[in-house]
Amino acid sequence: MDPIADSAPRPLRLDFYPEQRDRDEGWLETVERAVSSGLGSAVRLLHPLAIRAELARIRRRGRRLERLHEAALDGERRETRAALRRHGLTPENVRRGFALVREVSKRELGLRHHDVQIRGGLAMIRGELAEMDTGEGKTITAALAAATAALAGVPVHVITVNGYLARRDCETLAPLYDALGVSVAVIEEGMEPAARREAYGADIVYASNTEIAFDYLRDRLVFGGRQGELRRRLRRLTGDRDLEERLVMRGLHFAIVDEADSVLVDEARTPLIISRQSNPEDEAQWAGKALELAGNLARDVDYKLIGDERRVRLTDRGRETLTRRTARLDGLWASPIRREEVIHQALSALHLFKLGDHYVIHDGKVQIVDEYTGRLQPDRSWSDGLHQLIEVKEGVEVTGQNLSMARMTYQRFFRRYRMLSGMTGTAREVRGELWSVYGLRVSRVPPNRPSRLRFWRPKVRSHADEKWARVAASTAREVARGRPVLIGTRSVAASLTASTALEAAGIDHAVLNAENDTEEAAIIARAGEPARVTVATNLAGRGVDIALAETVTAAGGLHVILTERHDAGRIDRQLAGRAGRRGEPGSVEAILSLDDPLLDLLQSPAVRRLARFPWGTYGLRLRLFDRAQRRTERAHARARKELVRQDRRLNTLLSFTGGLE
Repeated sequence: MDPIADSAPRPLRLDFYPEQRDRDEGWLETVERAVSSGLGSAVRLLHPLAIRAELARIRRRGRRLERLHEAALDGERRETRAALRRHGLTPENVRRGFALVREVSKRELGLRHHDVQIRGGLAMIRGELAEMDTGEGKTITAALAAATAALAGVPVHVITVNGYLARRDCETLAPLYDALGVSVAVIEEGMEPAARREAYGADIVYASNTEIAFDYLRDRLVFGGRQGELRRRLRRLTGDRDLEERLVMRGLHFAIVDEADSVLVDEARTPLIISRQSNPEDEAQWAGKALELAGNLARDVDYKLIGDERRVRLTDRGRETLTRRTARLDGLWASPIRREEVIHQALSALHLFKLGDHYVIHDGKVQIVDEYTGRLQPDRSWSDGLHQLIEVKEGVEVTGQNLSMARMTYQRFFRRYRMLSGMTGTAREVRGELWSVYGLRVSRVPPNRPSRLRFWRPKVRSHADEKWARVAASTAREVARGRPVLIGTRSVAASLTASTALEAAGIDHAVLNAENDTEEAAIIARAGEPARVTVATNLAGRGVDIALAETVTAAGGLHVILTERHDAGRIDRQLAGRAGRRGEPGSVEAILSLDDPLLDLLQSPAVRRLARFPWGTYGLRLRLFDRAQRRTERAHARARKELVRQDRRLNTLLSFTGGLE
């Protein structure tokens, strides 16, 4: 049985701006996909035997390449490229390409792919998601699939969670791609359209999910909305001669998504919107009135906060109060639907969005902090007037509201790639969603070396000040042993609180959060030094490799302290995975408190008071955190599912109206 032949990608036709047609499944397609998933799982019972045979073939070919001098290897490269261009990604050509990339990597980077990395590369070239433990070298693993596809003439997009990782990975692998005769480029924030167009002309393009998705949406505006291949060809043949000069991308051929669960699942709740701005003075006027009205409503009488779903709901009494207080106002306040929508947003701005957690004030502007990556999002703003309400709330200059010109969800965007694959260390919790939404099967790849990461018994304190005192004490103990310590927090505000606690204990440390992310590379470069203490938000989570000094390994490796639980357990596992990478020693310790904002979602004050009792409540405290996290994960999953349904309904409407996506 040939594991590549079973699921080998069909040759990708290089049409003008190719992309996959939308798959808006009905019930029959859903049943068909479920049956296909079951059959695929049954076939994979034989997969381990087949993959071992495949690895042996690639290794045999690799041993032959090891004996070649440079001129002979260059000849092999030309022959392999010709075979891939002529016959495509056949099983034999994939083996040939992998063996070549592996050997060139050894000569150019000093790194030869080991078996588990080859397994990950094979999963990606089949259009699957490779789940590999943190520290297993996913960056160089992706190069196997990316370079082989590029040698076959297939343009490749390697998509990361942020621009820093895109630039880092591109620079790391550039010598390998150059030696293979494959061009590579990176898309960065602030690039002009001409520079972007040139970069997209490369064989392999590295970019963040945000940059690449918005470039595609801007190209949709150039096309004028929903257009098929035939209509695009007609536009090229008729009056629109400069069409290609106004586009920046070449279509959606093959995507390899790094940290795929973050990009395809966590980010999927955020729709992609290109907009124009309204008049800031008008926005300031209605937003100020909305906050005044909302601030005078009574909680649990006029409105209720629904914590686990992070939304507010007006009561019947609240609607009556609002109607009475706006009776003499005109404009949007005369419409019951519009005024209730505005007050919903105003209540959200007042009670659900907090400075230091969800946004910061930077350069006199409200800037969103991404809850999953901890990074500032200066080009993003909340929709439906929420951003303007928060600007008025914080007393900064009010900007114009973004009025939608084009809109698309991440789910629809990534489903349009002719071939989609990815890699991550945390996919098992969302494998069902990845399959149902994207048709993306998860392939588990075992670690190259057994993990030596130790998880210490979690500690749950009654109050936050007790927690931070314990964090400082634990940090001092590990520093005395010569170990570096990474302290993880959810928000900018929490990172500053941790810093204050460490200062009080006389512990020297560095802080990495959205307010100083320009220093990220320098802080991470030193985070593995002996006795080095780093406080960080999720900036130090996904994709970050903390290199350890030799003396650190002997002392026990990196020690990670988790001070809060995240909305998804996968994010906690990503931060924990900064320690114990590549078989190195390391340890993880969770130090929590019952003041954690995550527990606010439970709305069970009596149980929380009971949990504060100092004896015999340890198990109850942990169960509270587990319950709150599961509830939040379910709420987010429901929100993503509803977004997919709304997207399909909107797409159906647009098919009749001819409007923009």
